[in-house]
Formats: sequence, C-alpha cells, structure tokens
Amino acid sequence: MANAYFHIFDDRGVIRIAGEDRASFLQGLVSNDVLKVTLDRAGYGAFLTAQGKFLYDFFLIETGEALLIETAADRIEEFFGKLRLYKLRSKIEMSIESGDWIVAAVFGADAFDALNLPGDRGAASGFAEGLAFVDPRHADAGARVLLPEVAGPAALEAAGLKPTDRAAYDRRRVSIGLPDGAKDMAVEKTVLLEAGFEELGGVDFDKGCYMGQELTARTKYRGLVKRRLMPIIINGPLPAPGTEITLGGREAGEVRSVVANNGGGSEGGGMGLAMIRLNRLDEALRSGDPLTAGEATVIPHKPDWATF
Repeated sequence: MANAYFHIFDDRGVIRIAGEDRASFLQGLVSNDVLKVTLDRAGYGAFLTAQGKFLYDFFLIETGEALLIETAADRIEEFFGKLRLYKLRSKIEMSIESGDWIVAAVFGADAFDALNLPGDRGAASGFAEGLAFVDPRHADAGARVLLPEVAGPAALEAAGLKPTDRAAYDRRRVSIGLPDGAKDMAVEKTVLLEAGFEELGGVDFDKGCYMGQELTARTKYRGLVKRRLMPIIINGPLPAPGTEITLGGREAGEVRSVVANNGGGSEGGGMGLAMIRLNRLDEALRSGDPLTAGEATVIPHKPDWATF
C-alpha cells in the first residue's frame, strides 16, 4: 500500500466557467495568469477588491471544456455573484457545481506516484474519472483531486491511499505556511504579498491589469510589506483564531489557523499560522522576550520558501 493519505474536504466547492471567453473573462479579474492554466498545469490565485485587498482565493483547473474554480464552500455563492457582475457580454456559461464533485487532499511520501503525477507544483493530469494536480503553491503540500461525486472515495482507495482526518492535512499545511482562504487572510484587509502569494505562485506581475492590480504592484515595488503570515509553534493552551499576539503588552500580530499537536488536546500545544508584524518580530529576536497569545507562548518561524 502506498505511503500516502487522502482527506475529503467538506468545506470546498466548485464553480464551472465554460464558453469561448472563459479564460479572457477571468484574466482581467484575478491575480494570476489564467492563460498559463492548461490541461497539464493548474493554478492558484485570488480575487481582490478594487483597492487590492483579499476577497477569495482559489485553485484553477482546465478540463478542455471549462475552467473549474475550487474554492471555499461557505462563501461560494458570494464569489459566484461577484463574478456574475462582470459577465456583461462575455461568451461564457457559469454554474456552481459543488454537489457534483468530491475535493480531496492527497499527501505523503508516495502521493505523486499513486496519482501518476510528476513532483513539480501545479502539474495536472486526469485521475480516474476526474482530475489530479500538485498543489500549485508548494509541492510539499501534496496534491489535490477532483472526482465526480458519484465516484465516492473508491478511486482514492483503489490507488492505495489511506483516509485520514482534517487535522493531519492542516498540520502539513500550516507547517509549510500555506494560507486557507478567509481562515488566514482577513477579508477586505489582507494584501496578497503579506500572505506570501508572490513566492507561492499566486500572483503574476507580468500579466497586465486585473482587479486590485495597482495596489498589489505598488506594495511589491515600494517594499511596503510590514506584516507576514507565517507558521507558529504554540506552547501552552491553544489560542482561538483571532487572538491578539503581544510583545511586552504591545500588539504584535494575530493568530489565524490553529491545530493541536498530533495525539494531544488543546492544552498540549500545537501549531498554527499567524499574521506577524515584522518590526515586533525583530524586537523579540533582539530582546529575547516572548511573543504571547492568551496563556500561550508563540514562536514564529520563516518558511523556507519565503524571501522576506
């Protein structure tokens, strides 16, 4: 049996965009280059406010007949409505098809072999009756699979994959430093570069205009990133998402995702993601004083892929 695992998400949905203008329609709206998404290459990106602040993130997959947007299920109706506002005369057909698809994460040492995928991020291929692709953000996150709902998990099990829980996937995700939509990026507040979108392949600075492009570019070229989303080790009781992080009583950031250590409860510490003010982090490193969140001490660390 393959040394790899799968988890079927219950909080992801799918928007289908078909029609001859599907790529050009999205190209002027989202942060990444839609024209680089092919049958062999999936993408990751975001839809922003006109002021360049985060609204929705998503994975983008080409089927040959349509583009599939895999995104957070709890906000999919809202996202669909935003897209529909810009349809105008574009020759496209849009629909929410969440109930037609199973979305799964696949990870572990043998994940790519089990799915017959190369190991480079974004690489895509057919799998069973659906699609599989390496996470476009970071290959260490594993792969994602979209299967017709009627297929169930049988195809994943037939490939030798073992089911696991959401916490196992989240431990891998947060240890790498990967955001999960509005859980980790404050809606209408977070700037993409604060969440690592440049290094994680979620924004293209050469594609031309899109919604929120001006602020995103200005943030990069003027060096205006003052905060970064980064992994944290939590020693003590797990703080709730949204808990303020402080350094000597001064605000230093905010906890986002949290997950308990494997086999431990919330009192046994864990890991997570936090938006950290870089000046406070520098102060903490110089002084040796701890960063705290509630009753816990938090230790941020820079992901190996980050360039700040």
